[in-house]
Amino acid sequence: MARVKGAMMTRKRRNKVLKMAKGYWGAKSKHFKMANEQVMKSLTYAYISRRLKKRDFRQLWITRISAACKLNGMNYSTFMHGLKLAGVEINRKMLAELAVHDAAAFTALVELSKSKLA
Repeated sequence: MARVKGAMMTRKRRNKVLKMAKGYWGAKSKHFKMANEQVMKSLTYAYISRRLKKRDFRQLWITRISAACKLNGMNYSTFMHGLKLAGVEINRKMLAELAVHDAAAFTALVELSKSKLA
C-alpha cells in the first residue's frame, strides 16, 4: 500500500485558521498554534453571542415600550395585560418601533389597553 503524506491538507487547514486570525494582535495572527487557540475561543464567543443578542434585543424592546407607557400614565405589565385581553397580537419588536416612531398609534394602543382593563 502506498504511503500517504498529509502535507497538502495540513497546509490547507493551517492557512484557513491563519486567514480567520487575520487582524489579531501580535503572534496570534502569525503563529498557527496561538492563532488556532484564539480562533477557537473567538468562535465560541460568536456562538454564545448569537444567543445573547436575542436576549439583549428583547430587553431593549421592553425598556422602550415601558418608557412609552410611562409617558401615557401606565406601566409595562398592565399595558401588556390589557393588550392580551383586547386580543392584540403585536410582538414587542413592533410595539417598540411604534413607541419610537409613531407615538400616536402607540397612544391609541394604550387607550385600547386601558379600556379593556376598566
